[in-house]
Amino acid sequence: MIFRRLIWASLAAALFVGTVQTAVQRWQAAPLILAAEVYEEQKASALEPAAAPAAHAHGGSADHVHDAAATKEWEPENGLERTGWTWVANVLHAFSMALLVFAVMGGWLYKNGPALASLPLAGLVAAAGWISFHLWPTLGLPAEVPGMESAPLHARQIWWAFAVGSAAAACALLGFARSTWRWALAAVFLALPFVVGAPQLQGDALAGFSAEAHAALEQLGHQFVWATTWVALSFWVSMGLACGLAFQRWLRPALLEVFGLSRVGNMTSVKATS
Repeated sequence: MIFRRLIWASLAAALFVGTVQTAVQRWQAAPLILAAEVYEEQKASALEPAAAPAAHAHGGSADHVHDAAATKEWEPENGLERTGWTWVANVLHAFSMALLVFAVMGGWLYKNGPALASLPLAGLVAAAGWISFHLWPTLGLPAEVPGMESAPLHARQIWWAFAVGSAAAACALLGFARSTWRWALAAVFLALPFVVGAPQLQGDALAGFSAEAHAALEQLGHQFVWATTWVALSFWVSMGLACGLAFQRWLRPALLEVFGLSRVGNMTSVKATS
């Protein structure tokens, strides 16, 4: 019963949040990505051999003609197709994050009771999500437009996961622990990624581009940092709103009953209205 409610509530939140995020991406981030991809394709074309053999033999008399277009990986066309697949990806991502938000809200409700209303609780969890998944990682590794490479991908992924985990641990301590030491330990967790240090490329992140492309991509990179900040804010604000309403409507009553807190919740509401 609760599992079914959880899935439907997460799906409803994901459809709303994914749509909002796609709209903000089309307005803020997509134009910058498309502009940067033009320079990236120019660089890739310049690095290709001037003339490629039309055919070559493989171990005998049979000649095999390789068409570059045929071996190119599929990617959605710019326009409606790309926007549609972006929306699908955003909804799936929002669905997974909604499940996480509901799990944290349910855990807080179990530990602390129904004193805090659903919308403020969802807002606090969404704020922790924005700090953990966007703010803290981007302080060390800002968002990059296509063509930029500030560090090797694998190293960036490891440090990003480390920063997310450290920030999430700090937020969990502040939200669930009650001892005074939680503030000091949370500060340690927040500092850890920067004590280790984010990976940095020894050299120019835009090496190989012409002077004109280099200057243009630098400007696009600065704009992209702000664009992704707005996208992340829109994602977590809409996530907090959608999850707060869905939790209040579908999940909170059932969870209070399962936790044996329904009577406490009723007494709290009576006191609040008296």
